[in-house]
Formats: sequence, structure tokens, C-alpha cells
Amino acid sequence: MLQGENAQPSSRSAASASSDPVSTIVLAAGEGTRMRSATPKVLHRIAGRPLVEHAVRAAAGVSPDDLVVVIGHGRDAVAEHLGDLGEALGREVRTAVQEQQLGTGHAVACGLSRLASRDSGTVLVSYGDVPLLDAETLRGLLAEHREAGNAVTVLSAVVADPTGYGRMLRDAAGAVTGIVEHKDTTAEQAEITEINSGVYAFDAAVLSDALTRLSTDNAQGELYLTDVLSIARADGRPVGALVCSDPWLVEGVNDRVQLANLGAELNRRLLRRWMREGVTITDPGSVWLDCDVVLDRDVVLEPGVQLRAGTTVGEGAVVGPDTTLTGCTVHPGASVVRTHGEGAEVGPGASVGPFAFLRPGTRLDAGGKIGTFVETKNARIGEGTKVPHLTYVGDATIGERSNIGAATVFVNYDGVAKHHTVIGSHARTGADNMFVAPVEVGDGAYTAAGSVITQDVPPGAMAVARGRQRNIEGWVAKRRPGTAADQAAKRALAEEEPTTNPTSDAQRRTSNGEGR
Repeated sequence: MLQGENAQPSSRSAASASSDPVSTIVLAAGEGTRMRSATPKVLHRIAGRPLVEHAVRAAAGVSPDDLVVVIGHGRDAVAEHLGDLGEALGREVRTAVQEQQLGTGHAVACGLSRLASRDSGTVLVSYGDVPLLDAETLRGLLAEHREAGNAVTVLSAVVADPTGYGRMLRDAAGAVTGIVEHKDTTAEQAEITEINSGVYAFDAAVLSDALTRLSTDNAQGELYLTDVLSIARADGRPVGALVCSDPWLVEGVNDRVQLANLGAELNRRLLRRWMREGVTITDPGSVWLDCDVVLDRDVVLEPGVQLRAGTTVGEGAVVGPDTTLTGCTVHPGASVVRTHGEGAEVGPGASVGPFAFLRPGTRLDAGGKIGTFVETKNARIGEGTKVPHLTYVGDATIGERSNIGAATVFVNYDGVAKHHTVIGSHARTGADNMFVAPVEVGDGAYTAAGSVITQDVPPGAMAVARGRQRNIEGWVAKRRPGTAADQAAKRALAEEEPTTNPTSDAQRRTSNGEGR
């Protein structure tokens, strides 16, 4: 920790300070014009979560007494998401509205007005567009701030390209003297590579007082939060900085290029974490994970896999290649290949794909199979049952150890309402069947190929529901004369014509039982 040369000793020990209230303010009111989007910047997503959710989860990780998010542009949509997030976190997430964008100092003043404790304890300030900042780093900043007895502690970082960031100003002894915004830097200051992350820990009373003394005398005509440091130092209060060793954690998002870069970096970190937990990822460059995906040991993720929010994969399961799962549960030992799934459950040792589509409500029990070009929706498929290929199963329950023939359709929709089909256990349904719901096929029953099943089939019965075949000979010659089909038929018939030898003809008739 570095203090200003005029720093005064704190009148409180770190131990007593640790019991003081902690509040967090997340600044998320900006319009984000460089995103060129109808969606508020802080609602753009990486790893399955909006930017502001990453920031709020990090802030909540320090267990603050108050958590306030300052909103402005797109406030209704942002507030709605924050309400849902508060329920998920089990805590209140308050909002403060910044009606006019008058600078970071003004934004913090808006947030401060919503705190229960404005003049005591510590206020942490962060941003809604800094998604990689984590709770551990914020706790470290808070600890540094308390132990040093600072009035202000800045989270800084040393970067190769500081363009766009405020620069940390230090005196010859290395003590922090202030921060200058990028647009206000001199040529010499522009060369400084230690940047202000925009994340601070403030003594609440110092912050409240300094905000009333900010000036708009700067290049942008705004109230800069950074000027609080200079005010505190001029008042003889200790100011310090904690250098973040990982600059990615304080990287902000201003456009879609930065959004993609931070999304890719977060994904790399998620992949590294899971590989160290015992997951095999054969091609990390083509696999994408959301933050809340859960993987067990010895899971294998093949190339081209995307696992999205709410997905869990059990021990030893293999997913991919070329598979996207959202909100799915894959149990141990299962295999899911070239499949798109949402809200589905794949049982232990079951197999899915390739080229399957699992829609919400699909449940495949242990050892079952959903094969090639099969679509399922709101379907329970029993243990060991197979739906191998070219089939749609919607609104259905299928028992255990049954087999559904190729090209089967569960006809579940009458144009107004959905209806349910039940296929029993150990049933065998023929190829090209249609089950017109509501209908039930009993245990051990069979259905013939090409059948349209509209009535219940009793257990152990064979259902045949198709028209009798009728051949109209000579139809092509009469209706399609001279066509390639007609010529082919004539050649085939000529080859089948019997010989004209009377003896042979008589022998043929005798051998066929004719003329007796």
C-alpha cells in the first residue's frame, strides 16, 4: 500500500474498522453508444450472463450490507433483470436512477442516496461493464483499504496499452497523488502505463463530503469521481492504491470487439478450471462453456461443443463433437453426439445422436437410445428403450425395453390442443407408423409397418391399420406411353415372357400342378 506524503494516521484500528458497514455501488447507467445496439450495454452477455450480472455477483461476494446498482439507459430492462438476479442471490439489489449522464461522480452520488449508511463504513464502487472482476479481488481491495486506514484506495493495473484509461499519478516517492482522465493527460502523463480501473474503496464520510465539492472544470465538463482522490489528499487524508496483478480482471467493455475479447478470455479461464478438475477437452479452441455449467470428473468434451446455462454433465459422459446443450442434464456414462438439446435429461449410459434434437421435457432413461434424425419433446422414454432413427416423439410416454420403428410420427396436435400417447413396455412398433393421440399401445404389443394407429392396442396384440395393396397391371403403358418408365417396364416384361416350346409349356403346367 502506498500513501500520500501528507497522510495522517487513521484514528481507527483495522480490527475495529472490520466491523463497520460495507456498501457496494455498481455503476451501470451508461448508454454504450459504441456497442451500436438496441440492447443496453450492460445486458450484453458473455458466458451466459449479462455484463451487469457478472459485476453484481462479484459485489455480492463481499457480503455487503447494501448493494446498489445505478441505472439509466434502458433502465426498465436492466431493473427487471436485477430484480430476477436479486431473487436468485437471495438478497436485495437496490437500484438508483441517474436521469442525466453527468459523470461518474454524479453517478456515485445517485447511488449514495440509496444507501442506508451514507456517512460511516466503507463504500466499494465498481462498474457494470467490467465482467471479469471477481469477489476475491474486491475482498482484497477491502482488506487493503481497512488495514492501511485509507480514506480512498484505488484498484489499479499496469497494462501494455493504457489508451482510454485514467492514469495513476504518483510522486517521486511513489505515493499516489491523484488520477488524470485520458482526455485530460499531458503528453508526459499519457506515457504512464499504470491505469485506474475505476474500482475504489472509499471511507463513506470522505466520499459524501468530497462529492459535494466536485467541479466540471475538465475536458468533458463532467463530475469526475477520480477527483475525490485529489480532494482527500488535499485534506491530508491517506490515499493508496492496490495494483491488480491480473489486468484482465479490470478490463472494461465499450464495444463488441472488447465484448468478444473478454468473452473469449473468460471462456479460456472456465476451460482451464474444468480441465484441472479432471475434465478432458480435446480441442479447447472450439469448446464454449457458460459460467454455471457443472462437469464431473472424466467427462470428455469433443470439438465443437457448447454447454450453456443450467447444463450438468455426469462422470465419464462424452459430449460431442458438434453438440449444443442448454439447461440439460447428462448422467454418468452417457453419450451425446452431434445433438442440439434444451431442457432435456439423458439417463446413465444412454446414447443420443448423431443429428438429434432434444426439446424441453425430454427424458431418456438409463441405457436408452435416441438415434439419428430423431426429434423429441415432452417425452419420457423408458429404460433400455430405443428410438433409433427418422422419428418425431412429442407428448408421449414410452415404457422400458421397447423399440420404435423408423420414420414414426407421434401425432400430438389437432390444431387446437396437444394430446398424449402411451406406448407400453417391451412393445415393438413397425416402421412408418403414425400414432394419432390420444392413443395407448399396451405392454408387449406390436404394430405393423405403415400403420396409422387411431385406437388403443391391447397388451400382446398386433395392430394392422393400413389399406390392402392393389396392383393395376399395364397402368404405365396406358397412362405414360413412350416414357423411360414404359420402356423399362416393357424390357423387363419381355425378359419374363415364357418360351413358346409346347413341350416345355406342358412341362411347366404339370410342374405347377396345372392340367391335372
